[in-house]
Amino acid sequence: MTTLSQRLQGIRQAGDLANITGIIRGLEKESLRVSPQGTLANSAHAETLGSALTHPHITTDYSEALLEFITSPSGNIEQLIRTLDELHRYTYQCISKEVLWVNSMPCMLSHDSKIPIAQYGSSNSGQMKSIYRIGLGHRYGRAMQTIAGIHFNFSVSDQFWRFLKDQDKSILSLKDYKTHGYFRLIRNFRRYFWLLLYLFGAAPGVCHSFIQHRQHQLVPVGDDHYSLHTPYATSLRMGDLGYQSSAQESLVITYNCLQTYANTLCQAITKTHPGYASLGVKDKNDNYLQLNDSLLQIENEFYSVIRPKRTAASGQTALNALTSGGVEYIEVRCLDLNPYEPVGIGAGQIRFLDIFLLFCLMEDSPESDEREHQHLQENQRRMVYRGRDPELMLYHFGQERPARQWGNALFQQFQVIANLLDTAEGGHHYQDALVNEKQKLSNERLTPSARILEDMREQGITFYRLAMNAALTNSDYFHSRALSAEKTAFYKAMAAKSLQDQAAIEAGDTISLEQFLTKYYQQYQCYSAEGPLAIAK
Repeated sequence: MTTLSQRLQGIRQAGDLANITGIIRGLEKESLRVSPQGTLANSAHAETLGSALTHPHITTDYSEALLEFITSPSGNIEQLIRTLDELHRYTYQCISKEVLWVNSMPCMLSHDSKIPIAQYGSSNSGQMKSIYRIGLGHRYGRAMQTIAGIHFNFSVSDQFWRFLKDQDKSILSLKDYKTHGYFRLIRNFRRYFWLLLYLFGAAPGVCHSFIQHRQHQLVPVGDDHYSLHTPYATSLRMGDLGYQSSAQESLVITYNCLQTYANTLCQAITKTHPGYASLGVKDKNDNYLQLNDSLLQIENEFYSVIRPKRTAASGQTALNALTSGGVEYIEVRCLDLNPYEPVGIGAGQIRFLDIFLLFCLMEDSPESDEREHQHLQENQRRMVYRGRDPELMLYHFGQERPARQWGNALFQQFQVIANLLDTAEGGHHYQDALVNEKQKLSNERLTPSARILEDMREQGITFYRLAMNAALTNSDYFHSRALSAEKTAFYKAMAAKSLQDQAAIEAGDTISLEQFLTKYYQQYQCYSAEGPLAIAK
């Protein structure tokens, strides 16, 4: 097995540092539409934004009010930020007096029934997307569908994979070697992502309306009983107040290979779960309550912090795409919106993620087991609620060690990667990003989670008021920088085309929704030691 130091030494000796800069990134950024008073917007997705089903860059996620901006894959960090900036500016031209919430945890919420499910039209594929979200509402409550985050998609070039493959003297095909390598990255990511929660977690508190009648361990922020937190919290979104499920705790995925990953998820999608069977798939009026009565309706319901991904064809399941084509890229899913950045993320954070993910890819990554799985879940719980506690201990390969000490050791290993990236790219942007983030280990007040709580205390305001002020400031910022007439026309044309594409899909349906779903779930003809599993009903 090639070690990290050997890989890095090989890169230096090769003299072709461009190999390591073949990074392709994509961003998927969610933002909740709210009224000027901070209540959830009850308006439909604006027609001027196009079709949420077919628009390539502007869609909705869970709730109709939860916008999602998607960039095209790019090797240029500044281009990603520019694209997000343009999408925000165009959107603000389309949503009247509404504003975009800048925090991951939502604004003031009323009853679950007042939170609208995202709508995607009358096509079979559009109805399936809405039914999936209806099912999520029944399983987890609709308040969960107002939580926002940023997903970071990451891949390296085939040229770089060939370089690593030659280093390892691997006899695997390039497709299989890449899949093996991305699963190595994923295992390491799950061991170390606690550091991302510490550095970038920006959800230390919530409005009381989000909790309502749920059990929790939060306490008021001083005398402010409208805002709840824990003193050392980092990202409540990533804990049991977010998309966590006691039902899914039985789902142990070790990410040792694609086959076991696919088989485990396939069983969760195709086997009836007693708790969800009691709900039923349809109500007495034949309306869908959920897509199926399994532990998972589809793969995306497994709320992992990182996913192996491959672009799927229309109507193809994510698992089918993965098992037939191998892993194409990975999706990081544990990032909160940064309310101190206009588009929710900055170039420095992206560069740190580059360093972090390259480390996870090249570092030795032993296979995982159920014991480590349980330890990693415990690490996540501790980091969510106590991440900034200077005395915090975390599990590392079965042994507990101080989180701050472990973090400093990781930064020492990151340094060599940052130097190589700067040498390849020219300049010192990666080293600057590393220095900025490392300061947070010795000074927790620099973390976004600590800054939010400190701003609330210094200004004597609630979480809601702090977030609302930031949302209004952002609104003014984007409104003051209206797109050019040419750019506006470009996005209007894209929106119009997406509406035409949706109409074409709806007109092209030739089978019933029931037939469509049966055909879709027939793709889950997965195999295990016991043979084929039954398809979902």
